[in-house]
Amino acid sequence: MKKSLVLAMAMALGVTASAYAANPFSDVPAGHWAYDAVNKLAAEGVVDGYPDGTYGGDKLMTRYEMAQIVAKAMAKGANVDKLAAEFADELDSLGVRVANLEKKADNVKVTGEIRYSYRDIDGDVNSNESVLRSRLWVNGQINEDWSYTGMFENEQDFGDNDSEEDDLYFQRAYVEGRVGGLDVVAGRYNEVPFSGNILDANLDMAKVSYGDKVKVSALAGKAYDTADNVFDGNGNEYTLQDDDRIYIGSIEAALGDVDAYAAYFKTDSSLEKEIWNVGASYGFGDFTLSAEYMRGDKEHYANAGKDGWWADLAWKGAEADQPGSYGIHAGYYDQSVNAYIMPTTDAWYFDDGYKGWNVGVSYTFAKNIVGMVNYWDMESQTTNEDAQTIFSELYFMF
Repeated sequence: MKKSLVLAMAMALGVTASAYAANPFSDVPAGHWAYDAVNKLAAEGVVDGYPDGTYGGDKLMTRYEMAQIVAKAMAKGANVDKLAAEFADELDSLGVRVANLEKKADNVKVTGEIRYSYRDIDGDVNSNESVLRSRLWVNGQINEDWSYTGMFENEQDFGDNDSEEDDLYFQRAYVEGRVGGLDVVAGRYNEVPFSGNILDANLDMAKVSYGDKVKVSALAGKAYDTADNVFDGNGNEYTLQDDDRIYIGSIEAALGDVDAYAAYFKTDSSLEKEIWNVGASYGFGDFTLSAEYMRGDKEHYANAGKDGWWADLAWKGAEADQPGSYGIHAGYYDQSVNAYIMPTTDAWYFDDGYKGWNVGVSYTFAKNIVGMVNYWDMESQTTNEDAQTIFSELYFMF
């Protein structure tokens, strides 16, 4: 380093005297013309010498090495405009490299969720289960328009000694992005359209959507990891099976405080159903009122009807990032088996359809720790059987 550069850098940092008694470098003894300046630069973290404890003042340095020193001095607030101008290209290159490293470090994010749940069922059906479910999410940014999501899952059933508790399943693997004006989701995905009263299923699928406040979507896929070979008492398949194909077309609109939607569902392979639905939710103050009507075109159960409907009133809601937040809700179901495919519910429901009511509460105990309790009182659509379900769960998110 030239004598003028050392002095200029040191003066920019305010060196006026030998205020630093400790000598960090064996080859810059007291009395050396650069002693004060080098000592100051070392104390400020601008220069750090070599691993053998020498400064190496007689060695040549590259422009990139000098640019690193200038960058450190700038970070300390030194006025080194002339040096910054001289090494502008090297600084720019250094800055781009650091920015890219930071971007890559943020490019992949890993998050997780642990849920402990307990379910107790009474009535004409009696059972209980206690399950610990762990999920690990991996999210990566492919480019400005595309991202990747993967999810691993493990479940431990404390009441089933034969459960495969050591198995870790790769439950999600999909990409999201844009092609032209279309939003695209493709891969292994959990599809829950709208309320979930018709479908909540794992699909190998592709979905395209167009629009913002009014959105039109089309989906094609096939089921995986479902309840394979599930039959009712008459030998009919009443829910989605592995490899069953499904097609969905929908339109949704955000109309001020009202969100409305309509959709058409079609399945083939082992389960053949065609169902359409309309629904809406209305927010007013801390309340949200939701309702949905659904109708199937085929009567798999002749005495179960083709129609179904659902309504729910919710007040507030527990937010994971807001300790002390809470919510309550109450709803009613009248679900014909002919008007759903695989509904989302933690209640016991009968294979010929179900009807009944539900209440639930949620509360955030601490940041990212949320508890929920729900109660359902359901009865069969075609018999006098009934079942009461209490389902409690505690989430830990990280």
